[in-house]
Amino acid sequence: MRKIIRNTSLAVLLLSASVVTACTASNGAPTSVPVSTEKVSLEGPLDGKEVEAFADPLFADKMKKFNTVGSNFVVVKDGKVVLSKGYGYANKEKNIPVDKDTIFQIGSVTKSFTALAAMQLVDQGKVSMTQDIQAYLGGLKVPNTTGKPLTMFDLLTYSSGVDLPDIVTDFSLEHLNKDIPMKGYFNTHMPTVVRPPGEAYTYDNFGFMLAGYAVESVSGMPYSQYMEKNVFKPLGMNKTGVRLTPEVLSNMAAHYGPNGELQPTIGFAPSEKPEGSMTSTGEDMAKYLIMHLNKGVFEGKEIVSKKSIDLMHTYHIFADPTIPITTVGFEGYFNNLMNGQHVILKGGNVPGHSSLIAILPERNTAFYMSYNNDSMMSLEVYEAFMNHYFPKTGKTQPSTYMPVSEQAAQAYIGLYKNTRVHALRTQISYADGNLLMETGTTGKHTLRMVHPLLFEDEAGNKMAFKKDESGNIAYFYYTNPKGLDFVAHAQKVKMKAAFSDVPNDSLFKSYIDNLNGLDIMGAKSGDRFDPKGTMTQGEFADVLLRAHGWHTISDLFEGNKKQMIVGIPNYQSASPITRQMAAVMIQNLKQAAPGTNVKLIGKTDSWAAEAITALVSQGIVDPDTKVNSDQTVDFRSTQNLSRQEASALLDKAFGYYTLPIKL
Repeated sequence: MRKIIRNTSLAVLLLSASVVTACTASNGAPTSVPVSTEKVSLEGPLDGKEVEAFADPLFADKMKKFNTVGSNFVVVKDGKVVLSKGYGYANKEKNIPVDKDTIFQIGSVTKSFTALAAMQLVDQGKVSMTQDIQAYLGGLKVPNTTGKPLTMFDLLTYSSGVDLPDIVTDFSLEHLNKDIPMKGYFNTHMPTVVRPPGEAYTYDNFGFMLAGYAVESVSGMPYSQYMEKNVFKPLGMNKTGVRLTPEVLSNMAAHYGPNGELQPTIGFAPSEKPEGSMTSTGEDMAKYLIMHLNKGVFEGKEIVSKKSIDLMHTYHIFADPTIPITTVGFEGYFNNLMNGQHVILKGGNVPGHSSLIAILPERNTAFYMSYNNDSMMSLEVYEAFMNHYFPKTGKTQPSTYMPVSEQAAQAYIGLYKNTRVHALRTQISYADGNLLMETGTTGKHTLRMVHPLLFEDEAGNKMAFKKDESGNIAYFYYTNPKGLDFVAHAQKVKMKAAFSDVPNDSLFKSYIDNLNGLDIMGAKSGDRFDPKGTMTQGEFADVLLRAHGWHTISDLFEGNKKQMIVGIPNYQSASPITRQMAAVMIQNLKQAAPGTNVKLIGKTDSWAAEAITALVSQGIVDPDTKVNSDQTVDFRSTQNLSRQEASALLDKAFGYYTLPIKL
């Protein structure tokens, strides 16, 4: 979902703590909770009073830090609910406290339910995990250029290989109270399988929507009806649903922004989203967790087979044998926080609500939490929970490193693009026996080799490389929690043949080659780039949106299209674009902060001056534009923009070396 992308970086943990949020006692009355002095537990969460003594000050602290208005917290151990408690307010304006029956949107936690539904059909022999998914789509076709079938296993392990995994991320107020079916929606929201399925990990909203559509197609009933009949009702989850019905909307916790401000509830397209539209309560989610801990059984009824539950609890996709990523339906982000335990996670974010479930199958322990803003508070609660109940034992041995020869380094060197967040690009180079990386979120890092497919940066964050079917280095997975890389493998960009009309000594060649390799800006015709040719405003707009990199997410795309032309007088798609107009459009999306005191000389219209000075002060200029020693510069603002100038400005503005990436 959109907010997952916007909030997965720990860099967003900069929210104000100025709003004091009270905790809520079991009777619903706000209470003041002292800071806990409880010692670390070594036996897990066994006693409700002890868990409450741990949770109360934790939620008081974290809710204040993240401006969270209300939250619930459910802990399950050995098939029983140890704690189910609400904190703060479901609606502070109406003074409604959170309790066990408060409805929250659980976002992408829905994906684990979709995986469960698919595994039920596998148990019944109606779906095979290894057969081409086309057999279960009722005639719906998924374009596939790889020659390798896409399977249900690929979909449920986040390894479908599609080029636009967030093409179905679509939120809007206009979608509320509408019936938008999945089948028709796929007609205009269909990506292409461009990587061999199973080869690389990419957090994938499309994949789980398609899996849910397969459940719908095979079962012969709408996804929501299937879930109600085969999952919610057998589990007694009477307040859990897939659609935002009027009844759900009237009883759901309010939505709040990062500063505690009330936000409207927005709808989904399609109306039933197997990747993220479910709502639930703490009481209902406790039953779901108990079923997982009981290996698929709830109150004597088998909801799904033990074999299927084991698949959901077992990691299948790894960046390295030491770095688990996904099970069937679940994930393992930040495995350093697992403290050596086997933990599976599923988080979910929609605008104004967030959720997390954590399951420790071998410890027969799980917890669930939801809250009414879209921050990463859940990650800090998870870390505190693990450190309190399952702390690390023993000392971690420091890694030993091997030098990389310059010849061996050639296999890794190149430009990489994140397979989910196309805006995130990374350059890998070599110096003095190590690899060097330069990326748009966390900057420059030195990578030291642990073994030929595993490296560590100076902070100990792991960089795991992966080979393709031909045995060539094709991907990396980087675990730095301050960046965004962990949402997907990054794929090595295959640079294309040089253009016949771009000389090797051209100052623009590297920019032209980068944009061509990234499929941002290619040939004008044949093998010719036409470097000095001009562009229309519409042509530049299309290239700009691709260079910006967020065009892959549906609900951001339309906003960016509008944002990029703000402040431009008389935008006309078919008219030539001037250099000053291009600068304003770039700055509208880049939002570069002004640096040095650049002074413009020559003719520049007033509406463009601020954008040009901001870009130039940050070094976002083409090679033919010189900043003089007195900081004056003639940007040649009113001249038409050439294609080679566009390539330089766009690569410098949104390339791998440009910091920070705009979130």
